[in-house]
Amino acid sequence: MTTPTTTAPAPGATDPGDGSVTAARLRAICTEVSNRYLERGGVVKALVACMLAGQHSLLLGPPGTAKSELARDLTSRIDGAELWEILLSKYSDPKKMFGPVDVAALMKGVYQQVWDGRATRAHIAFIDEIFKCGSGALNELLAFLNERLYHPESGGAPIACPLISAITASNELPTAEESAAVYDRLLVRIEVDYLSDEANFTQLLRSAVDAGTPAIPTTVPLADLQTAVRVHVPRVAVPDGVIDAIGALRASLRLAGLVASDRRWRQSVRLLQASAWLDGRQAVTTNDLEMLAHVLWNVPAERPTVEREVAQVVNPDGRLAFDLLDGIEEIAAQLAQMAGKSREELADWAIKEAQGKLAKAERDLTELRKKSEAAGRSTATIDEVIARKRAVHAQVLTDALGFNTSTVNL
Repeated sequence: MTTPTTTAPAPGATDPGDGSVTAARLRAICTEVSNRYLERGGVVKALVACMLAGQHSLLLGPPGTAKSELARDLTSRIDGAELWEILLSKYSDPKKMFGPVDVAALMKGVYQQVWDGRATRAHIAFIDEIFKCGSGALNELLAFLNERLYHPESGGAPIACPLISAITASNELPTAEESAAVYDRLLVRIEVDYLSDEANFTQLLRSAVDAGTPAIPTTVPLADLQTAVRVHVPRVAVPDGVIDAIGALRASLRLAGLVASDRRWRQSVRLLQASAWLDGRQAVTTNDLEMLAHVLWNVPAERPTVEREVAQVVNPDGRLAFDLLDGIEEIAAQLAQMAGKSREELADWAIKEAQGKLAKAERDLTELRKKSEAAGRSTATIDEVIARKRAVHAQVLTDALGFNTSTVNL
């Protein structure tokens, strides 16, 4: 999916009331954060759309993939918001999370909790190691994510929390049944991995030496974000054709043995509205259904099937791109299996097999992209496959032929 513009409004610009300035600011934020965190463009946009939908997200991936740093960078762009961050463990105390006991008041015989700086006052939350939440804090965390409520230790009426959205992170999926309840409340689930493109890896290394002069980050006022979530996004139209496409996607996933709950399907409609609004549109199109690739899988093994079925509904050419991806991944697997072979054997395989197959994949993908672009369909899926092809091609040239591809545009 593409956005109309990535130019941020002037710092002093105010929103005219239609949300256009807020949307432009958020698009600029997406661009800035994506430029800083390589190979994370789709991740950033999905996180922002989830925030606009008033839902919660999960970054799932191994340590060292910048999950926490990206989440902090993104959440810090909301000017005036109360941010709350915590690293959970099975020993996390609900009082520490939502409000510790006021010791000064307790010494005077009054039991009360301190809310400032805790989840109870947060507009945006970042919860790291979300599935390590112990049973003692589980119910309160669920109420916080679901109903935006906290039940005080002293009893009485629950406290309404101003939470808009939570970004969570984990290195692994939940194993305990009790943690699965939290997992179910995270609408958007995104896998992140180490950098795959050699040129991006080289850029990462260079940034450790010379990060350059940081630009003034674009921000969005809290009040404007709240208005977008409560007013502008819900007003985005969802045409009957999109509803029919969602029904067709549900049917195709069921045939593949994948079933999502009715609640998850219903919540995903708001995510589609957020995607359209973020792009500057007042109606959802089938292109926005690409967001559902982050919503409809339960375990990572299901994600490729979901991506293919979503691509078939959004853009049949995208499904063909995934078919080409299978051949590209086969070449990557063959290269991994040849570890330890002589340079002569590697070069012979690369020249006789890999190079020709990758060149043909490049031509086919280029044609698919031109066809999709001419038809006005999303090219996001095709672009992702093209990026993967170029990463694999660079790896073949480096490992098998000894080329330095860091400055080569494949």
